Amino acid sequence: MNQTSMLVATGLLASLASFAQTPDDCQAFRHHGKQDQARQCFTGLSRSTNPAIAAEGYWGLDDYQQANTLFRTAAGRDKASAAIRVRWGMLFLERFNPQEAANLFQEALLIDRNNADAYLGLAKTAAEGFENKAEEFAKKAIQLNPKLVAAQEFLAYLALEDNNVPRASEQAEKALQISPEALDALSVLATIDWMADKTNSPWADRIWKINPSYGQAYSTAGHFFVINRRYREGIQFYRKALQLEPNLWEARSQLGANLMRLGDYTAARQELEKAYAAGYRNAQTVNSLRLLDSYKNYETFRSGDAVLRLQKKESALLKLYFQPELERDIAYYERKYQMKLKEPVQLEVYPDHEDFAVRTMGLPGLGALGATFDTVVAMDSPSARPPGEFHWATTLRHEMSHVFVLTATDDRVPRWFAEGLAVHEETVASPDWGDRMTPDVIAALQQKKLLPLLDLDKGFVRPSYPDQVVVSYFEAGKICDYISHKWGDAALLGMIHSFANHKNTTEAIQENLHLQPAAFDQMFLTWIDGQTKNTVQHFDEWKKRAKGLPALAKQQRYDDVIREGTAIRDWYPDYVEENSVYEMLADAYLAKGDKKDAISQLERYRDIGGRNPATLKKLAQAEQQAGNAVAAIDTLSRLNYIYPEDGDLHKRLGDLLIAAGKTDTSIREYKAVLAWQPVDPANSHYELARALNTAHRAGEARDEVLQALELAPNYKPAQQLLLQLTK
Repeated sequence: MNQTSMLVATGLLASLASFAQTPDDCQAFRHHGKQDQARQCFTGLSRSTNPAIAAEGYWGLDDYQQANTLFRTAAGRDKASAAIRVRWGMLFLERFNPQEAANLFQEALLIDRNNADAYLGLAKTAAEGFENKAEEFAKKAIQLNPKLVAAQEFLAYLALEDNNVPRASEQAEKALQISPEALDALSVLATIDWMADKTNSPWADRIWKINPSYGQAYSTAGHFFVINRRYREGIQFYRKALQLEPNLWEARSQLGANLMRLGDYTAARQELEKAYAAGYRNAQTVNSLRLLDSYKNYETFRSGDAVLRLQKKESALLKLYFQPELERDIAYYERKYQMKLKEPVQLEVYPDHEDFAVRTMGLPGLGALGATFDTVVAMDSPSARPPGEFHWATTLRHEMSHVFVLTATDDRVPRWFAEGLAVHEETVASPDWGDRMTPDVIAALQQKKLLPLLDLDKGFVRPSYPDQVVVSYFEAGKICDYISHKWGDAALLGMIHSFANHKNTTEAIQENLHLQPAAFDQMFLTWIDGQTKNTVQHFDEWKKRAKGLPALAKQQRYDDVIREGTAIRDWYPDYVEENSVYEMLADAYLAKGDKKDAISQLERYRDIGGRNPATLKKLAQAEQQAGNAVAAIDTLSRLNYIYPEDGDLHKRLGDLLIAAGKTDTSIREYKAVLAWQPVDPANSHYELARALNTAHRAGEARDEVLQALELAPNYKPAQQLLLQLTK
């Protein structure tokens, strides 16, 4: 929203009666695109001896530091002025300090608990983080001052962020009843037309009659296109905004950020540097420029339809796993979704989570591990998280679904379906992929907090309780599971086609499932209850009894651990985190010398999605000792998808593979050992040479054995292999 469009609080205007021109007069010039008159007006205000008035003048002249100093002086002189604190808070909000802004709005409410402008300020602050409180605060502002047009406009803005077009239109038209020149309300209505592909909007015509240079209208549209993942169109609107108002720095920063999201780094840097040089130095602008600077430390690998960008310090290792997995995902989705991408997919993998966070800043409802911008995917590296905290191949499979679905629908797909289908695809790849049912999800099921299908997008964009985004991912994924289960994958593909034809959720459900959304909701809730009721009903008892298992184990009461663990394990089979029942049972069985049952419990843990590297390596060792090399290979191979940055893992897996005659796969593992800078590099080169020789790749084997001998000239096995290779 355009911060400068807000009228100065009524209480402050009372102190300006004797002044020739008021801040409202200056804003009126700006409102109508009369920039020269506005500048003259603000210059006049800046010369006032009243610090509150002078602050408004300097603010209008973009001298934010001086405005801040003067507001501080004004607030110190008039400790009973809520209006001064509101305006000062709005300055902080505009200049990237929402926390300080919120403090000032709260101070204003301590002075005047019925200050509508303060509530509007809190609404804008909450909206920065897509918080549900934003709507509550804006409604309170309207309740206190029904003529506060900026609050009414903001309600329209929030409704459109929630993808509730009818409500957004209704709220915007209410604002126009208060003021026919409510530019932000007109911008919302014009955006609704533009998003529906109506290029000639009558609302836009009204905007240009009021202010022919109102670039903020296009910038507002850019915001909504971007949060709906229509990045290319969003970029076009930001460009249009800057054609009208070259100094609209927020739009320029957003233009740079979105060019960067789509991989146009040169153009992104140009726009971001312009914004930075003009003093627009919010976190996204600054951090994006820093991230662009860091790209010199990345390597780019191209293969067919895939472009892979990896940090140099881990590229040799990760390329071995990420590149084939990326190519496998592309081939899978081409077959399943019956389409071929028109441009390569670019995958960026970040070892520093904060770098990944920069790529997603300002976007609602995104998962914390990966993000997709058309055909550009950004995600965390395994090294960005503690070992076992996430499954990188699951994240990649999820994001690649987005690449294809967004492309197939020209980005015209509701968030619930895009996310739900991607979650569904994770476990289609393998039952142990994807996320487990968490305690937060169980609590939501217990409290009947799942949203109706038509409201589900709001659970991603503006959650009303902690962890609702997580619950919404779960619900959306289960909805797609249910559709696949009852109607088949053809129905999911049909819904993709419906969305591609610009149908909404109601129409897509009717076309492909032949149901009304309300009827679908009823059927789905019955199905999900059947899927989850065992855990939901027993969860509280499970939680109480599971807490007692570590104490029993500490007291070496292993029979009690086994009796109690066996009784409760299947009440909540998805729990594979710290002190899982599977691990407690396995330890108890091992303590009693029962390796067979210990292995059985750990294999259950693995198959349900347990990801602790130490636990999985312990399982693989037990399987190998039990003579089951095939199972050990399976276990260690799964660990590669969780945390491949482990030289010991690759050595053990390589040895098992070559012993099993799986030479090609063993070569990759021995290459991974070398990429991880082993303690004994000569032996690692030798083992790779041995595997290459077995695969009849004599030239490569000779190169490796020579490197082994260069490091250890007297290494006899390498000498013998070299003799064999030179015969």
